[in-house]
Amino acid sequence: MKRNLEKKHFVGIDISKETIDLALLKHEETGVFHDLQLPNTIQGFKSIAPWLRKLKVKTEECMFCMEHTGTYGLLLFTWLTTHGIDFCVEPGFQIKKSLGMVRGKNDIIDARRIADYAQCHQKKLKLYQVPSTLIIKIKQLLTYRDQMVRIKTMLQNSIKAHNQIEVLTGDHSITCQLEEMILEKQRVIQEAETQITSLIQSDTELSKSFRLAISVKGIGTIIAAMMIVTTNNFISFENGRKYACYAGIAPFEHTSGSSCRGRARVSFLANKKIKTLLSNGAQSAIRWDPELRAYYQRKIREGKEHKLIINAVSCKLVNRIFAVVKRQQPYVITYQQNFLQKT
Repeated sequence: MKRNLEKKHFVGIDISKETIDLALLKHEETGVFHDLQLPNTIQGFKSIAPWLRKLKVKTEECMFCMEHTGTYGLLLFTWLTTHGIDFCVEPGFQIKKSLGMVRGKNDIIDARRIADYAQCHQKKLKLYQVPSTLIIKIKQLLTYRDQMVRIKTMLQNSIKAHNQIEVLTGDHSITCQLEEMILEKQRVIQEAETQITSLIQSDTELSKSFRLAISVKGIGTIIAAMMIVTTNNFISFENGRKYACYAGIAPFEHTSGSSCRGRARVSFLANKKIKTLLSNGAQSAIRWDPELRAYYQRKIREGKEHKLIINAVSCKLVNRIFAVVKRQQPYVITYQQNFLQKT
């Protein structure tokens, strides 16, 4: 039996920047919660074990559950892992949706709702594995690079408007400054990409996954790095289909009986950033991969929408990446010639 299925008690944790709120739900006390608020610091976390002992509860009998809150939760995740405490991290929307219609909201109530969610869904909970420090560094660099790209795009859009005005004024000082800022941002972006590649290559396992991922046509440095980060080096997702659902590129059927016959569509619950990156990768793959180009052209002739085909190609890329990582062999198109002859 899995360790997380043997738990008697459930601790819901609501994490904020300054504090964490805990709510203990004991198996013998239905609907009764024991609450505690602590600073979101190492010193604050040290009060958890004494609090549980006071309530006559053993730490190893508890499943700690919380929402994914980004950087605010990293310190707690690391502390729990260091002390061998089992915990799970669930998507906030999933917890909220499972509770149905609720009224009122504050940190204590949220912690209680998370504890209740953990108890009700204990058989579906999976223990969370904290990413390595190296993966966290890569994630931070990817976030920083994305911020610089957005600033660069904003400056490029701004320079167009100033160009029109300067035709009338004859003063080009602003556009000159903007061009210098754009060049500087481009330099920073390239430096960030170099650091990302360097960090990946410094680790044997990450470097191997990276080389396998970029062996797939359409997958470049940033997409490969992002997939390594979001999958915790391909251990957080069992297969490409589940990751495609996470990325929002996998279609789901929408039918019910004979009256509801909606077409299959992707979920709006997705990692929008990786979805955008994979769409860009799909566009590139269509240009450079003969098999996917033939697939795209065939679907266009069948009357399929461009966006739907791009999603389908993105799914193919994800499945190829998971396949090469699982096989530990670079991607090679072995039946490309036969495929092209048939089309």
